[in-house]
This record gives sequence, C-alpha cells and structure tokens, in this order.
Amino acid sequence: MLFKVGDIVSRNSYNNDTLFKIVSIEDGLINLKGVEVRLYADSPPGDLKLEKDLSLKNEDEELIEEVNETIRLDRNEFFYLPGKVLHIDGDDEYLERCINFYKKMKVKTYALSLKEEVMSIDIQKYLKELKPDIVVITGHDFFYKNRKEINNINNYKNSKFFVDAIKKAREYEKSQDKLIIIAGACQSDYESLIKAGANFASSPKRVNIHALDPAIIAASVALSTRDKPIDIIKIIERTKYKEEGIGGIITNGMMYRGYPR
Repeated sequence: MLFKVGDIVSRNSYNNDTLFKIVSIEDGLINLKGVEVRLYADSPPGDLKLEKDLSLKNEDEELIEEVNETIRLDRNEFFYLPGKVLHIDGDDEYLERCINFYKKMKVKTYALSLKEEVMSIDIQKYLKELKPDIVVITGHDFFYKNRKEINNINNYKNSKFFVDAIKKAREYEKSQDKLIIIAGACQSDYESLIKAGANFASSPKRVNIHALDPAIIAASVALSTRDKPIDIIKIIERTKYKEEGIGGIITNGMMYRGYPR
C-alpha cells in the first residue's frame, strides 16, 4: 500500500493501539507523530495500517467540559485573578489545541512554538519579558526501548532538552512556589525533570501522555488559590493517564481571590 504525508495510520506490531499522522517519508522509512499522544515514532510501510481520518474537536470539547466540571468557583460573591501561563511547545498542532483549551478555561496564556532542542536558549528572555506564574515545557519525546536503561537520560529523544530548559528557568527563578514548571511529553525521564526543578513532569511509568495533559495541569494550577496547597491527587486525576503519566510536588495554586465581586 502506498502512504502519503498526512495519512492517519496505526502500527500492526503494537496491536494498532495508537493513531499517528505521517509527517514525512524518508529512504523508505515513515516518520510518525501521535494524533492524541505526544509521541514521535518511525516505521517501515509494511507495519502500518491506514485508518480513517478523524476530527479531534469533539473529543477535546468533552475533555474541556470534564475538567471545567471539576473546577467550581463561587462567582456570586468573589472575583478571581488566575495565574498566567507561558506554554512552550515543540508541536504547532498540539499548541493550537492547548491554546483553545486555555481560552475555554479563561486562563491568560502566552504561547511559543519552539523545537525541543532550542527551548533552553531564550527561555530566560521570555520569562523576564512575560513574567508568567506557570511555564509549560513540552512537545514530543520517547524512550529508546532497545537501550534498556531508564535511568540514563541519553536513552530518551528529548528529555535532555527539557532538562536544559528547566535548569535555565530555575536560574531565573529558584523558588518552586513563585514559578511553577510543568515539563515533559510521552515517556519522558520523569526523575530527571523533577530533579532539574520541575513542579510537575511526565512520565512516572514511561507511558504516553495526551496532547492536552500539560495544559490541564497548568490550567488547574492557574485556577487554584494561592492561600493553600493544591490537591495534587485531584489535579493529576484530571489528566488522561493520571499518575502513570504525570506526577509532581505539592505547591500552592497561583490564583488570587478577591471580594466583593
């Protein structure tokens, strides 16, 4: 079967469990990007099955409604000033979906599309310029399973670049209470990201994460009040793969609450 860029496919060797979009075809090898999960992969044509094209709009809307239902604010007497988010993403399409999510959640967001390997270069400049309360550092990643050692950061496609960006952000603001960092993508080196200074990171069990998972965490923190610690279990439960996909440390939220409305 002949495949073309843009086709939606799955891999027979993985029981067709994940949908991918073909992003390029080079020397007989097909490069893939996860449709719902933040994962890059490649495959020979013989391992691929053509799937129906699909719209993710309805699925995203359902997810937004579910998250919205869990964040209930008393708007009768109080007013709220949510935390501001800087979302840096290695994928334009995922970034667009996340921007739509933030808009629906009424969270002010600055969005930057940067490839993972250059995220650390100017991150301090953007932090000084935009002064966000929360920064998301995400894109694509994967663990090279043929290399076995999960504790070696060189066995991950982009984790080392996420670590570099986290460290640069922490040079700008050392306090994990003043700047919340959410980092990682599918199968990322969770321990290394947390040790570098992230408040939340993927992926404790080296599983895939949903395209919107980093944004769900960011919006949840932005809409949690500064006067008390967040319910970390409740926030992580809002994500697609829960504690297997994302973990973190307990911090306060980043929203001011005022009275009267």
